[in-house]
Amino acid sequence: MNHESLAALWTAVANHLWQSTLFAGLAALLALALRKNYARVRYQLWLAASLKFLIPFSLLIRLGGHLATPYRSAEAQPVFYIVIQKVSQPFTQSPSLEQWLAASLLPLLPGILALLWLCGFVTVIALTWLRWRRVTATMRAAQPMSDGREVGVLRNLERSAGLRKPIAFCMSASSLEPGIFGIIRPVLLWPKTISQHLQDAHLEAILAHEVWHVRRRDNLAAAAHMVVEALFWFHPLVWWLGARLIEERERACDEEVLRLGNPPQIYAESILKTCEFCMGSPLPCVSGVTGADLKQRIVRIMTPDSAMKLTLARKLILGAMAIGALAGPILVGLVKAPLVNAQTPQANAGPKPAAVGTSQEPAHWLAPQNQVYHVGGDVSAPKLIFAPDPEYTEKARQAKYQGVCVVALIVDEEGNPQRVQIMRHLGMGLDKKAVEAVRQYRFKPAMLRGKPVPVQVNIEVNFRIY
Repeated sequence: MNHESLAALWTAVANHLWQSTLFAGLAALLALALRKNYARVRYQLWLAASLKFLIPFSLLIRLGGHLATPYRSAEAQPVFYIVIQKVSQPFTQSPSLEQWLAASLLPLLPGILALLWLCGFVTVIALTWLRWRRVTATMRAAQPMSDGREVGVLRNLERSAGLRKPIAFCMSASSLEPGIFGIIRPVLLWPKTISQHLQDAHLEAILAHEVWHVRRRDNLAAAAHMVVEALFWFHPLVWWLGARLIEERERACDEEVLRLGNPPQIYAESILKTCEFCMGSPLPCVSGVTGADLKQRIVRIMTPDSAMKLTLARKLILGAMAIGALAGPILVGLVKAPLVNAQTPQANAGPKPAAVGTSQEPAHWLAPQNQVYHVGGDVSAPKLIFAPDPEYTEKARQAKYQGVCVVALIVDEEGNPQRVQIMRHLGMGLDKKAVEAVRQYRFKPAMLRGKPVPVQVNIEVNFRIY
């Protein structure tokens, strides 16, 4: 991948980041408005904000473009783009420091950013892998159990929660807290030392909490957010979203445990006993019972239930917003698709360039024409980032000859000039000097749907003595 492709990639990433940040901000406002409702509603909002980082709106727009029925307009006119570059500095002067920095350092910036992102990505993956090894080592040393006091209570709770498949139960000699391990085939890892400190009511409350983690598929959601954290580790918002997800999932499970009739005091005691004799889970995707802010959880558990169900109006509003978030970008793609399809054939046809200040002249030097685009529609304009001044011929200097020379060229996918030709002659040897200078120009290439493409441009070189 060349530097310009990296630059285009970072531009797309920047657009995706601000869109996802805005989406998360809207989710935060909705969560604030729904703070008196059940925690599972806010959890779903935070989860949607997290998953938005994995689904760029540009993909939905492109999906809408594919769903649209394309048509071609015979009346679509080719779009011409003319680059005007006036040279009015003394021609004995070397390129300025700003131009040199732009040509030397700016092209390297996307590569530097990509390297920094890769270092952070590898670091996050390595830390996650080390924590995962710790959990898997505990799982390998655990002993599967098919009967016993804990297993009997677990089977009763599974039937109450409507689980079709039983949860595997493993007894562990470690001090790791009770937690659900795995996504497809969940396993309940239970520390052996804690059972002797729990009464039957405490045991039932803790197991009910874990059963609801399985019922809600919390491990799957946590694993998805871990992917978001690895890809967007540099964005503080994703880590803040992770904390909100853990907080609301634990509160949602607490609400379900209390709804089943477990006394709040007994449930709070069971959580405190777990914290006393066990250590917390090292990974968010291993759902335990001690997550989130312990003090706030105990206060909420001991407070009389005040959470409200969503009213019909709020359900309709949330449903409409969810549909709009998905259907909106697709509709944009449906609307834009006919325009793009109408212009693309004209761009691929390679229309002839027009010289600046003169009548249109034939330009048969473009070959092959079907690979050259013109700016317009989805084709963005190339940007000039380095333009050395042309040399002034001695003959023209002595004659104090001045004028404008128009040069036509193709800016290729890497931002380099190709097929440089004179469109308006100036004479006195200045045409050759203009061509030599333009061949050293460097551009940020034109883009079509996030990919660099070659485009045809004209450059006006103004020779002036002062």
